Amino acid sequence: MNTRAPIVVGVDRSDSALNAVWWAAREAALRRRPLHLVAAMPGSANTFRHAVQLGAPDFPDQRYEGRERLSKAHTVALDSVADAAVDNKAVGNTRIAVVEHLRFGNAVEILLGESRYAAMLVVGSHGLDQLADGILGSVSAAVVLHAQCPVAVIRYLPESERPPLDGPVVVGVDGTENSEPAITEAFETASLHGVDLVAVHAWSDSRLSTAFRSDPDGVALDWNAISTAEHAVLSERLAGWREKNPDVAIRQVVVHDRPARQLITESKSAQLVVVGRRGRGGFTSMLLGSTSRRLMHTVVCPLLIVHSPRTP
Repeated sequence: MNTRAPIVVGVDRSDSALNAVWWAAREAALRRRPLHLVAAMPGSANTFRHAVQLGAPDFPDQRYEGRERLSKAHTVALDSVADAAVDNKAVGNTRIAVVEHLRFGNAVEILLGESRYAAMLVVGSHGLDQLADGILGSVSAAVVLHAQCPVAVIRYLPESERPPLDGPVVVGVDGTENSEPAITEAFETASLHGVDLVAVHAWSDSRLSTAFRSDPDGVALDWNAISTAEHAVLSERLAGWREKNPDVAIRQVVVHDRPARQLITESKSAQLVVVGRRGRGGFTSMLLGSTSRRLMHTVVCPLLIVHSPRTP
């Protein structure tokens, strides 16, 4: 692991992006990593995927605008870490290295390029630059699909000034190897923050192959036996991580429900939800699982989406 790989944040003019900077700064301090702020400017007044050329007078100077965004984001980052120290939050470093990057070109391509060397990429869920920069919502969705590092999506919630800092870390466990990277990240984050871990395993979408072999028509399924088996699946997936992280208290949640619904419920009292990028569905070409896709639009706390291993 490259311990100096930065946490990278995409910066635009939106409140969502500033929330992303605020959250990422604390993570960078806690993980003792540099924070890179990236403002992607179009360079020319293009919109609708460059189908329309707008006159230069309709747009401010892009270089000046970009530097203004980075300056504001830099201030937010330093204030975030300073506030955490005052509030006695565990932040690792009270001073962090903040590097500003002003880039010109397509925002998605720029952020994906940064993801090749980043420990984590952080984006807001919605943006304001609907003409010049492209809507950040579409940028964040594309970044989640193709980034080569974990991606944190920070929603802007008008009723709260900043993302939640209290509560446990929640991780979705699907019972396959696809969720292993998410479990790893969730344990590390819970340990760093000194909080509990809630491991959620929902089995309504499981194939129940053992049960169907004994009862092909599915008429008399033994739901108690299935529930016991699913509890065992979750315990098995967590066993090794319990030993490696004895400081992390774990609460296991096993439910007969859709995974997204239960994760959304748990997110209401959590500071972070961690999931794999792909689920256990049979479509290996789908880069983003249905659960991750739904959580991007509905979860009420920061969401961290982690690469899942590809199947051969």
